[in-house]
Amino acid sequence: MRLGSLELGSNLFLSPLAGYTNLPFRLTLRELGGLGLATTDLVNARSLLERRAKAFKLIETVPADQPLAVQLFGAVPEEMRDAAQCLEARGIASVDINMGCPVRKVCKVGGGSAMMSELAKTARLVRGMVEAVRVPVTAKMRLGWDDANLTAPDLARALEDVGVAAVFVHGRTRQQGFGGAVNLAGIRAVVEAARSIPVIGNGDVTSPEAAREMIETTGCAGVSIGRGAFYNPWIFAQTRHFLATGERLPEPGFEERVTVMTRHLDRMVEVFGEPLGCRMFRKVAPWYSRRFGPSVRFNQRVVQLTARAEFDEILRDFRAWRQPFLDAHGDLKPAYRPAPLTASFQRGPDRNPADGIRVPRGPVAVW
Repeated sequence: MRLGSLELGSNLFLSPLAGYTNLPFRLTLRELGGLGLATTDLVNARSLLERRAKAFKLIETVPADQPLAVQLFGAVPEEMRDAAQCLEARGIASVDINMGCPVRKVCKVGGGSAMMSELAKTARLVRGMVEAVRVPVTAKMRLGWDDANLTAPDLARALEDVGVAAVFVHGRTRQQGFGGAVNLAGIRAVVEAARSIPVIGNGDVTSPEAAREMIETTGCAGVSIGRGAFYNPWIFAQTRHFLATGERLPEPGFEERVTVMTRHLDRMVEVFGEPLGCRMFRKVAPWYSRRFGPSVRFNQRVVQLTARAEFDEILRDFRAWRQPFLDAHGDLKPAYRPAPLTASFQRGPDRNPADGIRVPRGPVAVW
Protein backbone atom coordinates (compact mmCIF):
# COMPACT_ATOMS: atom_id res chain seq x y z
CA MET A 1 0.00 0.00 0.00
CA ARG A 2 1.42 3.37 -1.01
CA LEU A 3 0.40 6.95 -0.39
CA GLY A 4 2.57 8.84 -2.83
CA SER A 5 6.14 8.25 -1.70
CA LEU A 6 5.06 6.66 1.58
CA GLU A 7 5.10 2.86 1.66
CA LEU A 8 2.86 1.23 4.27
CA GLY A 9 2.77 -2.23 5.82
CA SER A 10 -0.97 -2.72 5.29
CA ASN A 11 -4.05 -1.11 3.75
CA LEU A 12 -5.66 -0.59 7.17
CA PHE A 13 -5.82 2.88 8.69
CA LEU A 14 -6.78 4.38 12.04
CA SER A 15 -9.32 7.17 11.60
CA PRO A 16 -9.03 10.30 13.73
CA LEU A 17 -11.43 10.12 16.66
CA ALA A 18 -11.39 13.43 18.50
CA GLY A 19 -10.45 12.99 22.14
CA TYR A 20 -9.37 9.36 21.73
CA THR A 21 -6.75 8.73 19.03
CA ASN A 22 -3.96 10.05 21.24
CA LEU A 23 -0.43 8.67 21.58
CA PRO A 24 -1.27 6.00 24.23
CA PHE A 25 -4.11 4.60 22.11
CA ARG A 26 -2.03 4.61 18.93
CA LEU A 27 0.84 2.79 20.65
CA THR A 28 -1.58 0.21 22.04
CA LEU A 29 -2.97 -0.49 18.57
CA ARG A 30 0.47 -0.66 16.96
CA GLU A 31 1.62 -3.20 19.53
CA LEU A 32 -1.26 -5.49 18.54
CA GLY A 33 -0.32 -5.34 14.84
CA GLY A 34 -1.95 -4.91 11.44
CA LEU A 35 -2.14 -1.11 11.39
CA GLY A 36 -0.68 0.58 8.30
CA LEU A 37 -1.03 4.27 9.18
CA ALA A 38 -2.41 6.09 12.20
CA THR A 39 -3.75 9.64 12.17
CA THR A 40 -3.90 12.08 15.07
CA ASP A 41 -6.94 13.92 16.37
CA LEU A 42 -7.79 16.88 14.18
CA VAL A 43 -5.50 19.85 14.88
CA ASN A 44 -6.28 23.51 14.26
CA ALA A 45 -3.66 24.82 11.83
CA ARG A 46 -3.64 28.27 13.43
CA SER A 47 -3.15 26.79 16.92
CA LEU A 48 -0.15 24.88 15.61
CA LEU A 49 1.40 28.00 14.10
CA GLU A 50 0.77 29.90 17.34
CA ARG A 51 2.63 27.09 19.11
CA ARG A 52 -0.15 26.42 21.58
CA ALA A 53 0.62 23.65 24.04
CA LYS A 54 -2.66 21.83 23.38
CA ALA A 55 -1.93 21.59 19.65
CA PHE A 56 1.55 20.20 20.24
CA LYS A 57 0.18 17.68 22.73
CA LEU A 58 -2.18 16.42 20.03
CA ILE A 59 0.74 15.72 17.67
CA GLU A 60 3.04 14.28 20.33
CA THR A 61 4.74 11.12 19.07
CA VAL A 62 7.66 8.73 19.62
CA PRO A 63 9.71 6.52 17.25
CA ALA A 64 7.43 3.51 17.91
CA ASP A 65 4.45 5.58 16.67
CA GLN A 66 5.41 5.52 13.00
CA PRO A 67 4.32 6.11 10.32
CA LEU A 68 2.08 8.89 11.57
CA ALA A 69 -0.20 11.35 9.79
CA VAL A 70 -1.45 14.56 11.38
CA GLN A 71 -4.93 15.77 10.46
CA LEU A 72 -5.26 19.53 10.02
CA PHE A 73 -8.36 21.66 9.80
CA GLY A 74 -8.63 25.26 8.76
CA ALA A 75 -9.76 27.40 5.85
CA VAL A 76 -6.98 29.99 5.46
CA PRO A 77 -4.65 28.79 2.67
CA GLU A 78 -1.52 30.39 4.09
CA GLU A 79 -2.12 28.91 7.54
CA MET A 80 -2.75 25.43 6.16
CA ARG A 81 0.36 25.65 3.98
CA ASP A 82 2.60 26.85 6.80
CA ALA A 83 1.19 24.26 9.22
CA ALA A 84 1.96 21.50 6.70
CA GLN A 85 5.53 22.75 6.43
CA CYS A 86 5.80 22.82 10.22
CA LEU A 87 4.68 19.19 10.41
CA GLU A 88 7.08 18.10 7.69
CA ALA A 89 9.95 19.76 9.57
CA ARG A 90 8.98 17.76 12.68
CA GLY A 91 9.25 14.46 10.78
CA ILE A 92 5.54 13.73 10.31
CA ALA A 93 5.07 11.16 7.52
CA SER A 94 1.86 12.54 5.99
CA VAL A 95 -0.51 15.49 6.30
CA ASP A 96 -4.25 14.86 6.15
CA ILE A 97 -6.79 17.62 5.54
CA ASN A 98 -10.07 17.35 7.39
CA MET A 99 -12.97 17.92 5.00
CA GLY A 100 -15.37 15.61 6.79
CA CYS A 101 -15.85 16.88 10.32
CA PRO A 102 -19.53 17.88 10.64
CA VAL A 103 -19.24 19.59 14.01
CA ARG A 104 -20.54 23.16 13.87
CA LYS A 105 -17.51 24.96 15.34
CA VAL A 106 -15.28 23.51 12.61
CA CYS A 107 -17.69 24.12 9.72
CA LYS A 108 -18.53 27.70 10.71
CA VAL A 109 -14.93 28.80 10.05
CA GLY A 110 -14.95 27.12 6.63
CA GLY A 111 -13.20 23.91 7.67
CA GLY A 112 -14.37 20.31 7.87
CA SER A 113 -17.43 19.43 5.80
CA ALA A 114 -17.82 23.06 4.72
CA MET A 115 -14.85 22.56 2.39
CA MET A 116 -17.00 20.20 0.29
CA SER A 117 -19.29 23.07 -0.72
CA GLU A 118 -16.72 25.19 -2.60
CA LEU A 119 -14.65 22.87 -4.78
CA ALA A 120 -12.56 25.46 -6.63
CA LYS A 121 -11.64 27.31 -3.44
CA THR A 122 -10.78 24.05 -1.67
CA ALA A 123 -8.67 22.84 -4.60
CA ARG A 124 -6.63 26.07 -4.54
CA LEU A 125 -5.99 25.68 -0.82
CA VAL A 126 -4.88 22.07 -1.26
CA ARG A 127 -2.64 22.90 -4.21
CA GLY A 128 -0.74 25.36 -2.03
CA MET A 129 -0.14 22.67 0.58
CA VAL A 130 0.91 20.01 -1.94
CA GLU A 131 3.41 22.36 -3.58
CA ALA A 132 4.87 23.40 -0.21
CA VAL A 133 5.84 19.97 1.16
CA ARG A 134 7.41 16.73 -0.03
CA VAL A 135 5.43 14.42 2.25
CA PRO A 136 2.09 13.03 0.96
CA VAL A 137 -0.95 15.24 1.44
CA THR A 138 -4.29 13.42 1.74
CA ALA A 139 -7.88 14.49 2.36
CA LYS A 140 -10.64 13.06 4.55
CA MET A 141 -14.16 13.83 3.32
CA ARG A 142 -17.77 12.77 3.61
CA LEU A 143 -20.06 12.00 0.68
CA GLY A 144 -21.38 15.55 0.72
CA TRP A 145 -23.22 18.12 2.77
CA ASP A 146 -26.54 16.25 2.46
CA ASP A 147 -28.24 13.73 0.16
CA ALA A 148 -29.01 16.46 -2.36
CA ASN A 149 -25.35 17.51 -2.55
CA LEU A 150 -23.16 14.40 -2.93
CA THR A 151 -20.06 16.29 -4.03
CA ALA A 152 -17.42 13.75 -2.98
CA PRO A 153 -16.75 12.30 -6.48
CA ASP A 154 -16.22 15.75 -8.01
CA LEU A 155 -14.11 16.86 -5.06
CA ALA A 156 -11.96 13.74 -5.22
CA ARG A 157 -11.27 14.37 -8.91
CA ALA A 158 -10.45 18.03 -8.24
CA LEU A 159 -8.09 17.12 -5.42
CA GLU A 160 -6.38 14.47 -7.53
CA ASP A 161 -5.77 17.12 -10.17
CA VAL A 162 -3.89 19.29 -7.64
CA GLY A 163 -1.76 16.44 -6.34
CA VAL A 164 -3.26 14.77 -3.28
CA ALA A 165 -1.85 11.30 -2.67
CA ALA A 166 -5.13 9.68 -1.52
CA VAL A 167 -8.64 10.47 -0.32
CA PHE A 168 -10.45 8.96 2.66
CA VAL A 169 -14.23 8.82 2.33
CA HIS A 170 -16.68 8.39 5.18
CA GLY A 171 -19.81 6.90 3.66
CA ARG A 172 -22.23 9.39 5.24
CA THR A 173 -23.15 13.00 4.59
CA ARG A 174 -22.53 15.89 6.94
CA GLN A 175 -26.27 16.00 7.64
CA GLN A 176 -26.23 12.35 8.82
CA GLY A 177 -23.49 12.77 11.40
CA PHE A 178 -23.01 9.19 12.60
CA GLY A 179 -26.65 8.18 12.14
CA GLY A 180 -28.23 6.08 9.44
CA ALA A 181 -26.58 3.60 7.14
CA VAL A 182 -23.21 3.87 5.48
CA ASN A 183 -23.68 4.37 1.73
CA LEU A 184 -21.34 1.89 0.06
CA ALA A 185 -22.57 2.92 -3.39
CA GLY A 186 -21.54 6.48 -2.54
CA ILE A 187 -18.02 5.35 -1.69
CA ARG A 188 -17.90 3.35 -4.92
CA ALA A 189 -18.78 6.49 -6.89
CA VAL A 190 -15.72 8.21 -5.41
CA VAL A 191 -13.53 5.20 -6.27
CA GLU A 192 -14.77 5.37 -9.86
CA ALA A 193 -14.15 9.12 -10.05
CA ALA A 194 -10.50 8.85 -9.03
CA ARG A 195 -8.12 8.10 -11.90
CA SER A 196 -5.05 6.75 -10.14
CA ILE A 197 -4.93 7.72 -6.46
CA PRO A 198 -6.14 5.26 -3.81
CA VAL A 199 -9.53 5.83 -2.20
CA ILE A 200 -9.85 4.60 1.39
CA GLY A 201 -13.33 3.72 2.69
CA ASN A 202 -14.55 4.55 6.18
CA GLY A 203 -17.66 4.08 8.28
CA ASP A 204 -19.14 1.20 10.30
CA VAL A 205 -16.13 -1.09 9.86
CA THR A 206 -16.56 -2.98 13.12
CA SER A 207 -15.28 -6.40 12.07
CA PRO A 208 -13.03 -8.12 9.52
CA GLU A 209 -16.13 -9.17 7.59
CA ALA A 210 -17.30 -5.56 7.33
CA ALA A 211 -13.86 -4.52 6.06
CA ARG A 212 -13.91 -7.18 3.36
CA GLU A 213 -17.45 -6.26 2.36
CA MET A 214 -16.52 -2.59 2.00
CA ILE A 215 -13.47 -3.41 -0.14
CA GLU A 216 -15.33 -5.89 -2.35
CA THR A 217 -18.45 -3.74 -2.76
CA THR A 218 -16.80 -0.38 -3.36
CA GLY A 219 -13.44 -1.31 -4.89
CA CYS A 220 -11.66 0.92 -2.34
CA ALA A 221 -7.95 0.33 -1.84
CA GLY A 222 -8.19 0.01 1.94
CA VAL A 223 -10.32 0.81 4.96
CA SER A 224 -10.01 3.32 7.77
CA ILE A 225 -11.39 2.29 11.15
CA GLY A 226 -12.43 4.57 14.01
CA ARG A 227 -15.05 3.44 16.52
CA GLY A 228 -14.46 -0.20 15.57
CA ALA A 229 -10.86 0.09 16.81
CA PHE A 230 -11.95 1.64 20.06
CA TYR A 231 -14.43 -1.17 20.61
CA ASN A 232 -11.94 -3.85 19.57
CA PRO A 233 -8.23 -2.83 19.53
CA TRP A 234 -7.37 -6.19 17.90
CA ILE A 235 -9.40 -5.35 14.78
CA PHE A 236 -6.40 -4.42 12.63
CA ALA A 237 -4.53 -7.66 13.28
CA GLN A 238 -7.73 -9.68 12.87
CA THR A 239 -8.69 -7.91 9.64
CA ARG A 240 -5.26 -8.20 8.05
CA HIS A 241 -5.25 -11.94 8.74
CA PHE A 242 -8.83 -12.36 7.53
CA LEU A 243 -8.22 -10.48 4.28
CA ALA A 244 -5.15 -12.62 3.59
CA THR A 245 -6.52 -16.02 4.57
CA GLY A 246 -10.32 -15.83 4.87
CA GLU A 247 -9.99 -17.18 8.41
CA ARG A 248 -10.77 -15.49 11.72
CA LEU A 249 -8.12 -15.31 14.40
CA PRO A 250 -9.27 -16.54 17.82
CA GLU A 251 -10.79 -13.84 20.01
CA PRO A 252 -8.42 -12.69 22.76
CA GLY A 253 -9.29 -14.08 26.17
CA PHE A 254 -10.06 -12.17 29.34
CA GLU A 255 -6.49 -12.16 30.62
CA GLU A 256 -5.08 -10.84 27.34
CA ARG A 257 -7.70 -8.10 27.28
CA VAL A 258 -6.85 -7.10 30.85
CA THR A 259 -3.12 -7.06 30.04
CA VAL A 260 -3.60 -4.78 27.03
CA MET A 261 -6.02 -2.54 28.93
CA THR A 262 -3.51 -2.17 31.77
CA ARG A 263 -0.69 -1.27 29.39
CA HIS A 264 -3.00 1.31 27.83
CA LEU A 265 -3.54 2.88 31.26
CA ASP A 266 0.19 2.86 31.98
CA ARG A 267 0.81 4.75 28.75
CA MET A 268 -1.92 7.26 29.65
CA VAL A 269 -0.20 7.91 32.97
CA GLU A 270 3.21 8.19 31.31
CA VAL A 271 2.06 10.64 28.63
CA PHE A 272 -0.46 12.76 30.58
CA GLY A 273 0.65 12.28 34.19
CA GLU A 274 -1.15 10.20 36.82
CA PRO A 275 -4.08 12.46 37.78
CA LEU A 276 -5.05 13.45 34.23
CA GLY A 277 -4.16 10.07 32.73
CA CYS A 278 -6.44 8.28 35.20
CA ARG A 279 -9.29 10.74 34.62
CA MET A 280 -8.98 10.30 30.86
CA PHE A 281 -8.94 6.53 31.26
CA ARG A 282 -12.36 6.62 32.92
CA LYS A 283 -13.94 6.86 29.45
CA VAL A 284 -11.60 4.24 27.93
CA ALA A 285 -11.86 1.31 30.34
CA PRO A 286 -15.62 0.67 29.89
CA TRP A 287 -14.99 0.06 26.19
CA TYR A 288 -12.58 -2.75 27.04
CA SER A 289 -15.04 -4.18 29.54
CA ARG A 290 -17.76 -4.54 26.89
CA ARG A 291 -16.02 -7.81 25.97
CA PHE A 292 -15.62 -9.04 29.57
CA GLY A 293 -19.15 -10.39 29.97
CA PRO A 294 -20.84 -9.08 33.15
CA SER A 295 -18.85 -6.01 34.14
CA VAL A 296 -21.15 -3.69 36.09
CA ARG A 297 -18.97 -3.89 39.22
CA PHE A 298 -15.86 -2.97 37.23
CA ASN A 299 -17.54 -0.09 35.39
CA GLN A 300 -19.05 1.42 38.52
CA ARG A 301 -15.62 1.83 40.07
CA VAL A 302 -13.36 2.50 37.08
CA VAL A 303 -15.35 5.59 36.04
CA GLN A 304 -14.18 7.17 39.31
CA LEU A 305 -10.51 6.20 38.92
CA THR A 306 -8.07 8.69 40.45
CA ALA A 307 -4.78 6.78 40.90
CA ARG A 308 -2.85 3.99 39.18
CA ALA A 309 -2.67 1.83 42.32
CA GLU A 310 -6.44 2.09 42.66
CA PHE A 311 -6.82 0.38 39.28
CA ASP A 312 -5.03 -2.76 40.55
CA GLU A 313 -7.45 -2.77 43.48
CA ILE A 314 -10.43 -2.48 41.14
CA LEU A 315 -9.17 -5.41 39.06
CA ARG A 316 -8.66 -7.63 42.11
CA ASP A 317 -12.16 -6.90 43.31
CA PHE A 318 -13.61 -7.45 39.84
CA ARG A 319 -11.91 -10.83 39.44
CA ALA A 320 -13.50 -12.02 42.68
CA TRP A 321 -16.93 -10.60 41.76
CA ARG A 322 -16.72 -12.28 38.33
CA GLN A 323 -16.19 -15.83 39.64
CA PRO A 324 -19.89 -16.89 39.75
CA PHE A 325 -20.16 -16.22 36.01
CA LEU A 326 -17.35 -18.69 35.15
CA ASP A 327 -17.47 -22.43 34.50
CA ALA A 328 -15.10 -25.06 35.90
CA HIS A 329 -12.50 -24.19 33.23
CA GLY A 330 -12.49 -20.49 34.12
CA ASP A 331 -14.40 -19.46 30.99
CA LEU A 332 -17.60 -17.44 30.92
CA LYS A 333 -20.70 -19.60 31.08
CA PRO A 334 -22.55 -19.54 27.72
CA ALA A 335 -25.35 -17.31 29.02
CA TYR A 336 -22.87 -14.55 29.86
CA ARG A 337 -20.64 -14.57 26.77
CA PRO A 338 -20.66 -11.42 24.59
CA ALA A 339 -21.99 -11.77 21.05
CA PRO A 340 -19.33 -12.66 18.44
CA LEU A 341 -17.77 -9.73 16.61
CA THR A 342 -19.04 -10.67 13.16
CA ALA A 343 -21.02 -7.57 12.21
CA SER A 344 -21.21 -6.42 8.60
CA PHE A 345 -23.37 -3.84 6.90
CA GLN A 346 -26.57 -5.88 7.06
CA ARG A 347 -29.69 -4.13 8.27
CA GLY A 348 -32.89 -5.46 9.78
CA PRO A 349 -33.79 -8.06 12.42
CA ASP A 350 -30.67 -10.18 11.82
CA ARG A 351 -28.29 -7.30 12.31
CA ASN A 352 -25.55 -8.04 14.83
CA PRO A 353 -25.66 -5.66 17.84
CA ALA A 354 -21.92 -5.00 17.48
CA ASP A 355 -22.70 -3.16 14.23
CA GLY A 356 -24.39 -0.40 16.21
CA ILE A 357 -21.40 0.83 18.19
CA ARG A 358 -22.28 4.15 19.74
CA VAL A 359 -20.18 7.27 19.35
CA PRO A 360 -17.84 7.56 22.35
CA ARG A 361 -18.68 10.41 24.69
CA GLY A 362 -16.40 13.38 24.11
CA PRO A 363 -15.78 15.92 21.35
CA VAL A 364 -17.41 13.70 18.71
CA ALA A 365 -20.59 13.00 20.69
CA VAL A 366 -22.41 15.85 18.93
CA TRP A 367 -21.17 15.05 15.39
